[in-house]
Amino acid sequence: MKTQINAYLNFNGRCREAMTFYHDCLGGDLLLQKVSESPMAAQMPSEEGAKILHGMLTHDNIVLMGSDMMGAGLVNGNAVTLCLNCGSDEEINAFFDKLSTGGKVRTPLHQSFWGSLYGELTDKFGMNWMFNYSKN
Repeated sequence: MKTQINAYLNFNGRCREAMTFYHDCLGGDLLLQKVSESPMAAQMPSEEGAKILHGMLTHDNIVLMGSDMMGAGLVNGNAVTLCLNCGSDEEINAFFDKLSTGGKVRTPLHQSFWGSLYGELTDKFGMNWMFNYSKN
């Protein structure tokens, strides 16, 4: 396996909803493990049992992971943006349209000065996304 960096997103009780949304938008395989299904279940408060301990969406080169396990201190911000480099016009348009549902388009898809089709949005879970497609 080559060294790579993968995104690990934290949600305050909405991981199942978010990861299912991303699965609907991006396709691929989705695995979700609840706290109650893990070896950690006995160490956790029973009310945490339905929360997602670990989720993972994989599709081709996309690996997106997530969890509900951040507690009350979770704050969404603008320090991190997920960049989705797409392989075709059709793909970038489909991903952008689906992921913008219920969110806010910050920069509509357009031909950028560097020659790529490019756009930005914040999805309905507060995650920031950049989309890029270069024909070259």
